[in-house]
Amino acid sequence: MDHTELILKGWQILDDLIDEKDSSRITLTGNTLTIPDIIFIARYNGRTTINPSTIYYMQESLDKLKKKLRGGNVINGADTGFRGNDNTKTNKSDNTKTNKSDKIQHDLISELHNGIFPSGKRDHQIGPLEESLRKRRYDSYINGVDEAPYLPRSWARAAILIRINSLISGRSAARPIVAERMQDLLKYDIMPMIPLRGSISASGDLSSLSYVYGAIEGKSTIRMLSEDGGHVYADEAFEHNGLKPVVLQAREALTMTNGTAVSAAVGALALHDTHGLAILAQVLTAMSVEALNGSTESFHPFFSEVRPHSGQKECARNILAFLEGSKLTKVDNWDDPTPGQDRDVIRAAPQWLGPILEDLVLAHEQILVECNSVTDNSLVTQKGRFLHGGNSQAKVVSSAVEEMRQGIQGIGRLLSSQYTELINPATNRGLPPNLVAEDPSASLLFNSTDLNIVALAAELDFLANPVKHAQATEIGNESLGSLALISARYTHTAIDVLSQLVAAHLIAVCQALDLRAMHVQFWELYQPRFLKLVAEFWGTSEHPSSPSNPTDPSQNLSNLPDLVSSSSPDDPDSTVASDLSTLLWPELLRAFDTTASMDSQERFVAVAKSLRPVLLDQTSFSTSAGFIPKLESFTEALSISLNDVWCSHRDAYLVHGDAIPLLGKASKQMYTFLRHTLKVPMMATRNLAMPKPEEIKDGSGTQAPTNECLP
Repeated sequence: MDHTELILKGWQILDDLIDEKDSSRITLTGNTLTIPDIIFIARYNGRTTINPSTIYYMQESLDKLKKKLRGGNVINGADTGFRGNDNTKTNKSDNTKTNKSDKIQHDLISELHNGIFPSGKRDHQIGPLEESLRKRRYDSYINGVDEAPYLPRSWARAAILIRINSLISGRSAARPIVAERMQDLLKYDIMPMIPLRGSISASGDLSSLSYVYGAIEGKSTIRMLSEDGGHVYADEAFEHNGLKPVVLQAREALTMTNGTAVSAAVGALALHDTHGLAILAQVLTAMSVEALNGSTESFHPFFSEVRPHSGQKECARNILAFLEGSKLTKVDNWDDPTPGQDRDVIRAAPQWLGPILEDLVLAHEQILVECNSVTDNSLVTQKGRFLHGGNSQAKVVSSAVEEMRQGIQGIGRLLSSQYTELINPATNRGLPPNLVAEDPSASLLFNSTDLNIVALAAELDFLANPVKHAQATEIGNESLGSLALISARYTHTAIDVLSQLVAAHLIAVCQALDLRAMHVQFWELYQPRFLKLVAEFWGTSEHPSSPSNPTDPSQNLSNLPDLVSSSSPDDPDSTVASDLSTLLWPELLRAFDTTASMDSQERFVAVAKSLRPVLLDQTSFSTSAGFIPKLESFTEALSISLNDVWCSHRDAYLVHGDAIPLLGKASKQMYTFLRHTLKVPMMATRNLAMPKPEEIKDGSGTQAPTNECLP
């Protein structure tokens, strides 16, 4: 299954779950959880149910644990300490329910609560500070950071879901009540405040998961994120929802905390978002091809036939499909002896994005397997044997999220390079510098956005560095820290950065498409006037000479309005004028494209003058008396005419212009979304809204589109 098929299938499943949210239930079996399931539970407060058959397996493994303990066997974490103290055996009596082994479970969980949070209402309150300290006190949490020091609600929900899915497999010797109470956390949406930092993801995310199990114990020191956004404590939340706390028993402290659920959860959410950005990168590339008057040739299947990488083939196929119906892409002319190729920011996009798609498919497989795995230690076999191994090592999650982050950086580099081509008149094939809608000397519209995009791309370059700097810890017990949670967190940071870059690119490429449409529609509007003007000045002349270079690509009129068809076959003068117009028209368009950096009045003087060599080559009338004054008059009239029509057309387009008729399949959807759904207009310096304070108060001012304006 390729990347596109994988994502479309997942999106369809998620859409169905959201549409049927009131009746949808994700049935947990221990090995059938999907990425759409995780997204639905984490971000849309979906409901879960535990397959009843799993209760039997959980109870069976628990019975095997009790049998081992009664037989005097030493089980890691049950009658020993752990995390560097696993050789310390706990003294116990014959009563396994009331012995010291049970009490130590509670203590071990509590000792893993090492997170640093803002102080709560039940925390120790310091007395009055000395005057010298009070004056210098500064709260860095309130004034110095841009993120909360605990996991977002959706991350916590996903982590709890994945941990339940692991425990119910019946290989961890956990009681069913533990999974059921964790399910209640999801049901009532009371999420423990889990520290953002502090895990090395070696023997799982020990400290992070300890807060989940402190929550189901109903601890008075564990803070919860309530539905209204406030913070309550676990005992308060349980009392409010009528839930009974769970008292941990033998080995459950280790069973609860020794797993990769938090890393896997954060990685799964990052994977879903990265998939979407990878699809958007292909859509934006197709839009950039149109905006740059590129060719579909670069995406011809032949390239993937002779270099059959699956990602390259898929990406080229997608972009080609996205361009279907476009009137802005160049028509392939296989007989043209001097074909020009597109710049590599669009020409080599399949070769650049293809490996990223392949990496994401691998990352998807790794994360999906991890979310359906048993990741604690030790584990119970069907024959009742307790095996000690390394399933709690989260290196596979590190591998997956670093593949994602590398891909995100690659996407950012591609889109940043495409943006540079779009705003640069030396590479954008006739668009104005900085995509300005007015005269270039009066606006720097997208120049500052370029600064923003370069800064974002540079930040992605930094974030792409691997997280591989773990130190040995726990008295040397943990020497291989995967740092999966840290890496997954920074992958989300990279996603946020790339999302901003994508948003800026989308606005810019739609601006470029509008400018391109404005140009096309301008020439369609001006064509009759041009033919008439040529007829007025040169209509009685003899038949013009043929083009001096018939193979010049600029003389190919296949993509230009048919000037000859506008003439009357019964009017000789009209026919002569049409023939001359056919010679002048390509030069007119070429001059227009090469003068995009000029203000309109100066520009159209230069454009009009560019036709002089063509007219001088027409020896049938250029050698006649009075030709030079006539040429001067024609040049002046043409420049004035061009400028008048251009300015009026430009002003009209800024009010009600629409590029949709010219766009390909994907561009139409994205352009419509931006212009009509989000109501983000074509940008012009003159139209930038800056209402006065009094206008904001009385509602009379014009407000620029923001998220608050969305329906």
